[in-house]
Amino acid sequence: MPKSFLQREHTPDAQAVKNVAILGSTGTIGRLSVEVIKELSSRLRVFGLAANRNIQLLASQIAEFTPQQAVVLDEEQCALLSSSRIPVSCGSAALLNLARHPDLDILVVAMTGTAAVDAVLAALRAGKRVALATKEILVSFGRFVNQALKEGKGELLPVDSEHNAIHQCLEGRDPATVKRLILTASGGPFRNRSYEGAKPEDVLAHPTWNMGERITVDSAMLMNKGFEVIEAHFLFKIEPRRIKVLVHPQSIVHSLVEFMDGSVLAQLSLPDMRLPIEYALLYPERGPRIVSQLDLAKVGSLEFERADLKRFPCLALAYEALKRGGTAPAVLQAADEEAVNQFLAGRLQFERIPELIKGALEVHRYIRTPSIEETRQAERLAKEFVKQGVL
Repeated sequence: MPKSFLQREHTPDAQAVKNVAILGSTGTIGRLSVEVIKELSSRLRVFGLAANRNIQLLASQIAEFTPQQAVVLDEEQCALLSSSRIPVSCGSAALLNLARHPDLDILVVAMTGTAAVDAVLAALRAGKRVALATKEILVSFGRFVNQALKEGKGELLPVDSEHNAIHQCLEGRDPATVKRLILTASGGPFRNRSYEGAKPEDVLAHPTWNMGERITVDSAMLMNKGFEVIEAHFLFKIEPRRIKVLVHPQSIVHSLVEFMDGSVLAQLSLPDMRLPIEYALLYPERGPRIVSQLDLAKVGSLEFERADLKRFPCLALAYEALKRGGTAPAVLQAADEEAVNQFLAGRLQFERIPELIKGALEVHRYIRTPSIEETRQAERLAKEFVKQGVL
């Protein structure tokens, strides 16, 4: 049987307790990861915790789990956190040390933005499993992540529900048999109404998922789905024209894979991120059920419709950035990040977000094969462009 997508050949030890570090343990996915580890305490152990600034919650997590290490990325906040129980380290170098620690088995990456990219690369080169929930890392640095996979003996498991669903559908199957990947999107609160005049409270009212603010805003514009198209390309080595998006308001079918013979496989479950987290942590085994059971009779009907690129121009921008490649995806995600921040701060109208992202893509100095530093510079300049556009 062909080796599955993103899977390294290994013989799992069902009895071993795996050491898990969570980068971004105080965020939405980080907190859910902690919850899953608690549920599976006979199989998993909190080895390390890392946060950017939320030292109050991090301190309570340290008190509950007594990990071997804790890291605060923001050095000013780090100075305010003290613990007599475990060592607390500061800054990005400490993230690297945690990611490649010889006793670490699994690195969960749920830290917003691309601050953890060096830790991801180090973990993969050191042979760790990386359970990746942070979209920006693959969007901006997908080529480098794939190179680190080749160089090391690590493995990459997606935590996003859509890519996790695709991984489940593809497991053990020959990539040459795949015709299309089909990502599903709820359509968010603007599936049937205009963006015009939308306030943060309107945009943050997602109909099916409970997520962080930026992801929720991106989901309302389908930019989040655009990022997932880019991620799917890097994760599964599928060209953009074979990655499609369907709007599916019930959020029960998380993604589908169509094969050359016309067969379509789908992964279904209630919208609960604990399931893909559990899958990524225990793979290739299936763990006990820790989420609610799906009752299709109760759900009743499942609806699907094509994603309207005119209604959701950010999705069209994502396809364009992916097809262009080079620095374009990094500019796309960085411009989006800054535009969303400006919108949430009340300084930018919601309907102007796609306009500013498009402008950043048009004016940036394109590099076909950038270095990591050139990619970071492209991100910085894209954010500056958006800031200037808001003034």
